[in-house]
Amino acid sequence: MYTRYFGLRENPFALPPDPRYLYLAPRYQEALAHLLYGIGQGGGFVQLTGEVGTGKTMMIRALLERLPAEVNAALVLYPLLSVEEFIASICDDLGIASAERGRSLKGAIDTLNRFLLDNHAKGRRTVIIIDEAHKLSHEVLEQVRLLTNLETTKEKLLQILLVGQPELAGLLAQPDLRQLAQRITARYNLGPLTAAETAQYVLRRLQVAGAKGPIFTPGALRAVHRLAGGIPRLINMFCDRALLGAYAHGRNRVTAALLRRAAAEVGYRSPRRYGARAALAAGLVALAAVGAWQWRLHAWPPPLATEAAEASGAVDAAARDPAPGAAEAAAAVAAARAPDLAAFLAEHADATDTENAFRALFAKWNKDYARLAGATGCERAERAGLRCLYASGTWNNLRQLNRPAILELTDDAGARHQVVVTALADDRVAIEIGNETHEFPLVEVERYWYGKYLTLWKPPPSGELALRIGMEGPAVAWLRAALARYRGEPLADTGNTTFDAALRAQVREFQRAHRLEPDGVAGRQTLIHLDAYGPDLAPPPLTRATAERRGG
Repeated sequence: MYTRYFGLRENPFALPPDPRYLYLAPRYQEALAHLLYGIGQGGGFVQLTGEVGTGKTMMIRALLERLPAEVNAALVLYPLLSVEEFIASICDDLGIASAERGRSLKGAIDTLNRFLLDNHAKGRRTVIIIDEAHKLSHEVLEQVRLLTNLETTKEKLLQILLVGQPELAGLLAQPDLRQLAQRITARYNLGPLTAAETAQYVLRRLQVAGAKGPIFTPGALRAVHRLAGGIPRLINMFCDRALLGAYAHGRNRVTAALLRRAAAEVGYRSPRRYGARAALAAGLVALAAVGAWQWRLHAWPPPLATEAAEASGAVDAAARDPAPGAAEAAAAVAAARAPDLAAFLAEHADATDTENAFRALFAKWNKDYARLAGATGCERAERAGLRCLYASGTWNNLRQLNRPAILELTDDAGARHQVVVTALADDRVAIEIGNETHEFPLVEVERYWYGKYLTLWKPPPSGELALRIGMEGPAVAWLRAALARYRGEPLADTGNTTFDAALRAQVREFQRAHRLEPDGVAGRQTLIHLDAYGPDLAPPPLTRATAERRGG
């Protein structure tokens, strides 16, 4: 909303991790060096810990980009899995088709072992990266340890990176997990940024987003470090809010005062010396009707009386004159009138658990969650012929997938809420909680969303998770039909069920359009994106593009 006002191409402080914004402070360089060294040792465990918001997920992405070409990596982002689901997730990420590994846990592990041996024979290595590892159950952790027993007579076949909050160290210190702890070859705890690093972090993100000059004053940079304690996630939240405040007040620089107000809005408890200002701000909130530019009904302190009058006039002028910035002004006013998401989540806390979210998501696929057997939602999905995709990304990732998804929102008190996003526009998002759907500004939901989402998809016939040139059968016919729908072409029943060179070219074109590796192989990620164009009944799309191409 404020990007055009400040001459930015995009939001520089969006919470979902984007590798373009990676700032490798000295401590982050050291952490990355430890991880690369540990992985280079060939076998065993590497441990990365850090407090909430210190950038562990960004470090994972930086590591993946720097892994040698001869390394195959599997990334497990969702820790609340059964042992069977955990192994299946690893196999899926490594491209091991379900038909190869059978239905039993032993069959899956045997197939994984054969894959590892084959990789080793080719001179390749395999790494498994487990995020949120502090939430893994003892049963899964024990299976993780057993996986490192897969070895040749000379070396281990598998390297495992455990990433989690500091509780992970305490978990691994328990007597029954000492065998796992003894196999850790490298450890690193990711700490907060220093004051100088915080300033560089903010400036780098602004430069990547297209800033042409200074936006934050030196005092503001000092304030954001003091208030956020050097935690990147808090820095992002405070800076984002401060830019909104500067935009709302018509200022071209973010000051320390704006930073303190921003921190107060996102739940920061001000030091005692700011108590009087906080009390005054609380009193002024009652005058919200005067300040049309007040950012949120409960949060942003309104401007002084003269500023309020000027702002109110500016809004009226924006409505009359479609000059640059008028649309943003109208959007700001609309956002101020929108229902407050924090209060909404608190009011509906009983309906934002995982079970209710899965129930709502399954309903979008016309599946009765309660009637399906399974210990977890993903097990029930398999019973229904579907698969889970748990990932971390941005709104653009959801737009590309174009299907309902469960978002994990974390409120100011640290409570987690599972909601289902059912529609997505440029600046608004519809979420469903407790059989009710409500719209919120995109920036409001983004404040509580750290990029984690779960959605469902339907694999092609036969359950193959990798279609490549030379293959034949109904899965290839499904692939041809899906690509035809994607291109908006009529479906011609040619009877061609062979994956030929022409089909590979079409797959590559689709992959390039969706920013996937254009290798011409319809692997798991490509099939997930193509599923939106499959012939089977699909859930309502988040945007209209897919519906129009499907003929909906």
